[in-house]
Amino acid sequence: MRHRNAGFKLGRNTSHRRAMLRNLVTSILLEDRVQTTITKAKAARPEVERMITLGKRGDLHARRQALSYLQTGEAVTRLFDTVAPRYGERNGGYLRILRAGFQKGDGAEIAFVELLGAEKHLDEKRQKSANARQKRRDAVAASMKESEESGDKE
Repeated sequence: MRHRNAGFKLGRNTSHRRAMLRNLVTSILLEDRVQTTITKAKAARPEVERMITLGKRGDLHARRQALSYLQTGEAVTRLFDTVAPRYGERNGGYLRILRAGFQKGDGAEIAFVELLGAEKHLDEKRQKSANARQKRRDAVAASMKESEESGDKE
């Protein structure tokens, strides 16, 4: 029985679980949206919320606490400069977990974990990648057309 044993084990030992959650939280803060399993998403939620609360506090001690948990200085900078100010008036509930089907290998349920209010940033990213794809398609089409024309001359 697991009475009064809170928390997710995630099938890992303590150090592996801690490292995995730190990596996941760092990725969420850097990317605004991450794909993972439902259980990992639910385990990461309190950690992300704690980091954003530190970011909202904004003092030196909070920055050092965040730096001791997050993997990169870039993540800490982004947390304090970009992410935390987004939630100035909000008290908690900074994440959204969207279910997205099942993994092919083991059938685990997949979810997207995203920060609320990041829709604009994610749309910009999506538009930028769509523009890059279209540019590549145009270049390929132009090179195919050019090779067809050179083939017709021969």
